[in-house]
Amino acid sequence: MIIYSHQFIDGAWRLSNSTDALDVVSSATEEVFGRVPRGNASDVDLAVTAARAAFDGVWGRATVAARVDWLEKLAVEMKTRVPAIAVAIAHEVGTAHGYATKVQAEFPVSMIGANARYIHEARLEEELGNSLIVKEPVGVVGCITPWNYPLHQVVCKMAPALAAGCTVVLKPAELAPLSAFMLAEAAHEVSLPAGVLNIVSGPGRVVGEAIVGHPDVDMVSFTGSLAAGRRVGSLAGDGIKKVCLELGGKSAFIVLDDAPFEKAVAAGVNNCMQNSGQTCSAWTRMLVPRARHDEVAELAAAQLAKLTLGDPFDPATRLGPLASAAQRDTVLDYIETGKREGATLVAGGGRPAQLGTGYFVEPTIFADVAPGMTIAREEIFGPVLSIMPCDTEADAVRIANDSIYGLAGGVWAGTKERAMEVARRMRTGQVDINGGRFNILAPFGGYKKSGIGREIGPLALEEFFQLKAIQQ
Repeated sequence: MIIYSHQFIDGAWRLSNSTDALDVVSSATEEVFGRVPRGNASDVDLAVTAARAAFDGVWGRATVAARVDWLEKLAVEMKTRVPAIAVAIAHEVGTAHGYATKVQAEFPVSMIGANARYIHEARLEEELGNSLIVKEPVGVVGCITPWNYPLHQVVCKMAPALAAGCTVVLKPAELAPLSAFMLAEAAHEVSLPAGVLNIVSGPGRVVGEAIVGHPDVDMVSFTGSLAAGRRVGSLAGDGIKKVCLELGGKSAFIVLDDAPFEKAVAAGVNNCMQNSGQTCSAWTRMLVPRARHDEVAELAAAQLAKLTLGDPFDPATRLGPLASAAQRDTVLDYIETGKREGATLVAGGGRPAQLGTGYFVEPTIFADVAPGMTIAREEIFGPVLSIMPCDTEADAVRIANDSIYGLAGGVWAGTKERAMEVARRMRTGQVDINGGRFNILAPFGGYKKSGIGREIGPLALEEFFQLKAIQQ
């Protein structure tokens, strides 16, 4: 058991004002393997008070060089915790252990150091006419993070906020809070100044809303569902607070008629299924020429067969269970809806009989999916791919853009020039063309109901600044 009995507030481990606890359940064994405090609004008030004092005091007066030094120390200390973080997240989320190590642990730890570099290289003042334009930290930032990439999403908010000179009050996800407490351990170990980073675990309706509504919180950075994002945005609006919202996605992958189909389809399947489909930017809609639709379905099924479903700690596993029983049941309901609305089931479609324990869902492919079907419009957040036939390139772009979301997407064409032209017509925050790789420097965020603002890379720092013009 991994047990944290205290919240991390004002640089110290403090008993919660609540005596209740949250159990952390393994998605693979369905057994409780961790426990954290079930915090309340009083805990949030203490944390915000500490963050405000640190912002008005030591952190607000710290030089960029000092903040760089603290972030680098924190990154070094977090590297020692990578193995423990990977194990915790493999249990919490169901992420295959190898993927958890590289993507869920090593990558976010590296981002802490990267933000130290970004702020060191940032231009914080510039002259414009007779004005000096100064970038100043926004203040106390409330961060509310999801369970699917728990440490990654914490770091995407915490690291640029601290680099910019802000202080942080963080509420980690109820399903996956353990890596946040390991971050608190690292902050305590390096003696990060008191109040700079505060962590309060608990339910979103209690702790999250207390953070958003607190009058001394200047900005809220939230990642989660569209419904929860609406609630956060509404509460923040009442206080005229700055917000950064990273919400849902229903991303399209367009495979054009001159693309190398075997390579493109395999890439599309892999993207859709990463982290067992529990990825907001996953390409869950594959748009293909109608004349080659059946061929694509066969290629997709063949690639899916290579992605072994099983125990996340088995080295052969590529896809683990989903994070909770509720998420499993939600995904199964969507699959049944897809069948009922007339999509063709190509692979998967239920619970694997050979895996009796764990929140498993078979990775699933539907073909002949029409744009109006539920599985083509709503974010499923599980291992479900919809293959959608299109008549022309223009038809594919139209269908890709026919969504309330606009987070990510992909295009594969015979030439870079053609792929680029289509990518420019897609209303989405990121587009990969012809197998383009993830770029740690590129901003991440979406159009439309996928959110407001950007995370990751040097441009993410801009979210945590206010602009001051000094006329001279």
